[in-house]
Amino acid sequence: MEIKVLGTGCAKCKSLEKATQEAVAKTGVEATITKVEDIVEIMNFNVMTTPALVIDGKIVVKGKVPTVDEIANFLTK
Repeated sequence: MEIKVLGTGCAKCKSLEKATQEAVAKTGVEATITKVEDIVEIMNFNVMTTPALVIDGKIVVKGKVPTVDEIANFLTK
């Protein structure tokens, strides 16, 4: 599973990255987490509001920080 956290480095982006790491640890799924801070790369996903969470190429959240449990739910679907 490939997970990307899209965000320019703001506090919410860092919170999403941390929550994602916690959710991966909680669920035990095999995943690679990548932080994407380049604005051009973020825009390639058609994301205008950060933070955003991309799982296997699909945007599952944008513009907010979901809870660890919500992220865990996305990971196990």
